Amino acid sequence: MIAKLTGVGKEYQVGDQTIVALKPVDLEIHEGELVLIIGPSGSGKTTLLSLLGCVIYPSYGQLYVNDLFVNELSQKQLASLRLNTIGFVFQSFNLIAPLNAMDNVLMPLQLKGISNNTAKKMAEDALNLVGMLDRKKSLPKQLSGGQQQRVAIARALVTDPKLILCDEPTASLDASSISTVMNELVALAKQGKAVCVVTHDPRLISYADRVIKVDGGQATEIAKEGLTNTFSVH
Repeated sequence: MIAKLTGVGKEYQVGDQTIVALKPVDLEIHEGELVLIIGPSGSGKTTLLSLLGCVIYPSYGQLYVNDLFVNELSQKQLASLRLNTIGFVFQSFNLIAPLNAMDNVLMPLQLKGISNNTAKKMAEDALNLVGMLDRKKSLPKQLSGGQQQRVAIARALVTDPKLILCDEPTASLDASSISTVMNELVALAKQGKAVCVVTHDPRLISYADRVIKVDGGQATEIAKEGLTNTFSVH
């Protein structure tokens, strides 16, 4: 088990109004599985992902990631946990435009202070894993959306994180690229990673081991069987 939420919720105070972004949820995330977090815009699914990613603190409940009690960690400890345990993949790829694919993937390793020769080998291995080693000198603008996302996945996994969090990773991709990216994420799960994918697209259900539906700030695990063709979000 890489993450455990017990009664975890998130609220924001706006003036004299309390906004409930996520109602109390009990959830476990295990290595070796791809978990789909699905729901409409504004449902609370990105809040759940941000909690798992140790980007925000819970308002209440107990949150453990990699056996650490997140509620009591300092900002510096949270940053270290994110760098060493968690890989992030974003809808907009978040590649740095002036840097080529290789240098984008090298960045987390440089932040960890890994020597140049070791970091280069690790970055090449990560790019090779997603089939992008032959484009390592290409700038983001020279790559298709699907290729940029695969570089982003390489950057996320180059530090060998236990948990990979993906926020709408296929929203900007065509059907062929969606299949490629999701199959790569499934492969990572089968290699022992815990992979969580936030989406509003029910077509991705077929790739998941488990499905968490989030709506109105309420997160509920639902049975996958029969959902691919019938599940809809509003």
